[in-house]
Amino acid sequence: MAKNVTVRTLAKMKQAGEKIAMMTAYDYPTARLLSEAGVHILLIGDSLGMVVQGQTTTVPVTLDQMIYHASMVSRGATNGAMVVADLPFLTYQVTPEDAMRSAARMMQEGGVHGLKLEGGKELAPTISRLVQAGIPVMGHIGLTPQSVHAFGGFAVQGKTADAAMRMIEDAKAIEEAGAFAIVLEAVPAEVAAAVTEQLAIPTIGIGAGPQCDGQVLVFHDFIGYTSGYIPKHNKRYASIAETIVTAARQYVDEVKSGAFPGEEQTVHLQASEQEAFQDLLQRKGERRG
Repeated sequence: MAKNVTVRTLAKMKQAGEKIAMMTAYDYPTARLLSEAGVHILLIGDSLGMVVQGQTTTVPVTLDQMIYHASMVSRGATNGAMVVADLPFLTYQVTPEDAMRSAARMMQEGGVHGLKLEGGKELAPTISRLVQAGIPVMGHIGLTPQSVHAFGGFAVQGKTADAAMRMIEDAKAIEEAGAFAIVLEAVPAEVAAAVTEQLAIPTIGIGAGPQCDGQVLVFHDFIGYTSGYIPKHNKRYASIAETIVTAARQYVDEVKSGAFPGEEQTVHLQASEQEAFQDLLQRKGERRG
């Protein structure tokens, strides 16, 4: 993937029926590898609060922290991937002016190409204001993690006919406000399919079935870097945690036994310098005597 992915690229991909691959990234080396692998969109998700910081929700993540991680990912996206960042909790929901200030910092300091905002039709005026200012915006409905306390936990959304219709209304309002794409998280597949069919902009699913225009996974879940509960929507493509633990145990054992460092990891003085060094040590010892 050498050509830069833009909002126009994504629109054309939806029209052509070509699926979009999005993945979270939180640092430079990860961004570089995923970009080289052909991932279309790198998302600096506020999920970093949970998978990187060890928080129980995304709520504690600050704008400064998001900018810090975004700047690393932006530098690592060297092969054309589009870089999008979440605006964190209460940095955009109070007033459109707050959103503008937060967005300006994320774009200028974080170096991203677009922003993701959680919320439904109530967020449309803010999305419209940002888009008018030239800021690409990705929407996010369904399970919106910043509202986890209001939901009473991480639960599938849109499970009734009425809730599904409200989700379609939210999606249409976000599209009309000017968003270039929308994430559907933890939504029944039938609802996500209906939203996808009715929108001209791409839908990116996570736990929303196969009929979305694209999919997104959390990097740490995707490579098996986490342990414990595995979300139903996740597919692990590697088991990095096991590899790291096995390697670390081997390292500890070799340090204890003296096997590491070995001769291949050791640098020696040249013979002439070693002889001179020993001579200096001897003279120093004689002076002390």
